Amino acid sequence: MVSGDHDEVVTRSDKDVEVPETAHLISNDSWLQVGFVLTTGINSAYVLGYSGTVMVPLGWVGGVVGLILATAISLYANVLVAKLHEFGGKRHIRYRDLAGFIYGRKAYSLTWGLQYVNLFMINVGFIILAGSALKAGYAVFHEDNPIELSYAIAFAGLACAIFAIAVPHLSALRFWLWFSTFFSLVYIIIAIVLSLKDGIKAPPRDYSIEEEWTANKIFTVIGASANLVFAFNTGMLPEIQATIKQPVVGNMKKALNFQFTIGVLPMYAVTFIGYWAYGNTTSVYLMNSVHGPGWMKAFANFSALLQTVVALHIFASPMYEYLDTKFGIKGSALAVKNMSFRIVVRAGYIGLTTFVSALLPFLGDFMSLTGAISTFPLTFILANHMYLVAKKDKLTSKQKSWHWLNVIFFSCASVTAAVSAVRLIIVDSKTYHIFADL
Repeated sequence: MVSGDHDEVVTRSDKDVEVPETAHLISNDSWLQVGFVLTTGINSAYVLGYSGTVMVPLGWVGGVVGLILATAISLYANVLVAKLHEFGGKRHIRYRDLAGFIYGRKAYSLTWGLQYVNLFMINVGFIILAGSALKAGYAVFHEDNPIELSYAIAFAGLACAIFAIAVPHLSALRFWLWFSTFFSLVYIIIAIVLSLKDGIKAPPRDYSIEEEWTANKIFTVIGASANLVFAFNTGMLPEIQATIKQPVVGNMKKALNFQFTIGVLPMYAVTFIGYWAYGNTTSVYLMNSVHGPGWMKAFANFSALLQTVVALHIFASPMYEYLDTKFGIKGSALAVKNMSFRIVVRAGYIGLTTFVSALLPFLGDFMSLTGAISTFPLTFILANHMYLVAKKDKLTSKQKSWHWLNVIFFSCASVTAAVSAVRLIIVDSKTYHIFADL
């Protein structure tokens, strides 16, 4: 186990690997624990939205083929990044460190900006989800006096802030990952069971998509395509890989294989069954479509809320690591100085995230915009180009052409998806006022 008060060198087999300074633990976790961290991200409460935000715009053929292709290309791109973790005799525990080492200082800053925009927007989406789950769970018992979404988001943000203060770093999630997995299974299984029940009893559903390719349909399809890649990618793979035990590349491949095989099955199931049950009327939050016993719906919604608290902590951890390292946080997590720092800084960060979530609670739009402006560049464009630059002397001409094709294709996809997402947000902002109660 290595934690950083200073630069250290870890000797592994026949080479020395330099490890940069960090206030958090690294080389501490098994590949299975890291696999569960990755799977927690895939099977977060976001899965309750894919039936509506992916399948409805794309239909059966586009949705199923798109999800399978997104799974394959996401696994491929993440493996490329994982292979570069110890590139050049240094262990790159942050995405920006890897980009800076390969390209230089400007790329370091650009990657830093892209990554934190990505993670901030993911966290905004998580708090919108948590607030939506809390509102839906509350409505089961208080149908005549529902809580407004902005208040539900505020309560969810408070829960996330308390958790952020209590859990100092990513490795400390070990105990909580079991709870996260349990909560994920609760809302996924309940959503599947109730959707199956509704689907069996329901009359024939409409699965058709608009035949006429209007501008609105084109932008909607592009946004749904951005959601496909958003579903599988963290945008913080080096930070997660930093926690894994040696050998870091081999163990990370095991964790990724776990994520993209066993880990994706629950997500596939709830997405496809939800769309089968309700067709084009599927809500962007599946629990708003299902019918069944109140206690089951409440249990699912509150489980989604609690799992989101854990999942958000994963995607906020790079920000926490940066701040803890910059301000020299060392020693016991329970020390008065360290606890006070977390209370002020992390509560402030979650507070800002919560405010933005309540201000613009358009979940599907945020998923599309996040996928477009940051997930595409970080996961596909940068991954392929970094690998191309790092391994250029070892790649054949066909391999180089393949990576360039990926860079060009995903660059075009990123631009078109960003335009589509911004358009959707503008349209929704005209339809709904700020602090909307959706």
